[in-house]
Amino acid sequence: MSPETRTSSTGSSWWNDAVIYQIYPRSFADGNGDGVGDLVGVYEHLDYLEKLGIDAIWLSPFYVSPQADAGYDVADYRDVDPLFGTLEDFDRMLDSAHSRGLKVIVDLVPNHTSSEHEWFRAALASPPGSHERARYMFRDGKGASGELAPNNWESVFGGPAWTRAADGQWYLHLFDPGQPDLNWRNAEIVDEFKDILRFWLDRGVDGFRVDVAHGLIKHDELPDTTGTMALIEGGGNRGPMWDQDDVHDIYRGWNSVLTEYGGDRMLVAEAWVSPAERLSRYVRPDEMQQAFNFDFMTVGWDAPGLRRSIDGALETNAAVGATTTWVLSNHDVVRHASRFGLEDPTSWPKGIGAEDEQPLVALGLNRARAASLLMFALPGSAYIFEGEELGLPEHTTLPDETRQDPAFARTGGDEAGRDGCRVPIPWQSDKPGFGFGPTGKTWLPQPEIFGELAVDRQDGVLDSTLEFYRSAIAVRGEHGLGSGILKWHAATHVMLDFENSGVRVIVNFGVQPIPLPDGREVLVTSDADAVVDGALQPNRAVWLG
Repeated sequence: MSPETRTSSTGSSWWNDAVIYQIYPRSFADGNGDGVGDLVGVYEHLDYLEKLGIDAIWLSPFYVSPQADAGYDVADYRDVDPLFGTLEDFDRMLDSAHSRGLKVIVDLVPNHTSSEHEWFRAALASPPGSHERARYMFRDGKGASGELAPNNWESVFGGPAWTRAADGQWYLHLFDPGQPDLNWRNAEIVDEFKDILRFWLDRGVDGFRVDVAHGLIKHDELPDTTGTMALIEGGGNRGPMWDQDDVHDIYRGWNSVLTEYGGDRMLVAEAWVSPAERLSRYVRPDEMQQAFNFDFMTVGWDAPGLRRSIDGALETNAAVGATTTWVLSNHDVVRHASRFGLEDPTSWPKGIGAEDEQPLVALGLNRARAASLLMFALPGSAYIFEGEELGLPEHTTLPDETRQDPAFARTGGDEAGRDGCRVPIPWQSDKPGFGFGPTGKTWLPQPEIFGELAVDRQDGVLDSTLEFYRSAIAVRGEHGLGSGILKWHAATHVMLDFENSGVRVIVNFGVQPIPLPDGREVLVTSDADAVVDGALQPNRAVWLG
């Protein structure tokens, strides 16, 4: 394929060019007034999502869980935690979403269970070598009496990746001790998760986002590694615990399960894997349908880096016939409206606290809107994280005593953690809790600026971020940009300029205005001040017809 021409998958399935909206349920909308978002809250705001123009929603975990890691520690994969409602609430929400033409993707957490899962409780109550322990990664320790961990692996959340059980054996947890890793070499685990897939497919879900998709299989010998787990995770290094070749056998099996339900179901991998050629292996025709393009997300506000990332993703995915996904924010990272307002807009902080550099709000929002316009113009599927359509920044001054992310506690506060991007979103500026729920309670405190950015302050307001997103998504659909072909006009250290489906896309990363070509109609601008006297202003983007 020519380096000047890029496309995404040639397939016609709905996910190939879909705009998918991530809902973090505890922070989206509270239906019962307890301060935590729930499935009733999602159901009550489906009209808002339909008006936004998206094609699908992705729900972060709502399963039964002790909430050691905000629901990513699952105790029962086949039921809804009372914190979020009931299975009946889920079914009603699902049916209502489908009636609006919205697909529904649910989160699946296969790398680990909760320590409260019945299987792990049985493992702790059983002796070493038992059937129950074989479901997890139990090992004898090193040292004269097994007092040392089996290897030097560290948790992604900080501290050791091993915890010692009362009888002296150790169990592996790549994340929190409340999230023991499953043993995916065990055929019982393979069968169990195929059954879990069928449970939710039978209820009518349209797909699954697969948590830590690259981590299920570990090197047989569990060898020591160099560097911290967090660095390995964030950098996409394979290591002995990530991206092992055998993991693909699991997803071939899952692909077969989805095929039983017709050709309209999908899997999307959360796989922090590099280079792009390794990531593309997850989306071969007999495996998953999508994999998150985290390289694009982590590049930051940098024209050459984004050009490299775009070309690499489109080329490697096209080689396996897969669509490409684009994403700028999610529930695990600092919101891009804040990252792009830092002195170094390519930096990758693990949370921002009150003592850290504070982002420039206006600059960050200008760049965030321009980056979003770039993202929506690319061939493939685009993911939105709840609240980014409002221009929400990270809550960078959360009091430490309110933080709940285990990464904050396990690093002794060295990492501010992910709470800042998970703050409940604002719906009504003049209500307690900015209308998050009927009582005004919120499980995390909201910053004052959320009042200015509430939905009711932006709905119908020309040039608000909300109306900008609605407009960009609509024009994207009208011109078929998600299924189009990208052709570069120019790419420098201060500008990206390309064509897709008759739409010319120009993004200004520099400090000087860029003259626009004559004779082209302005379709969408990243904000009202983007084009002045025929020139694109710094930190702005434009679509030309």
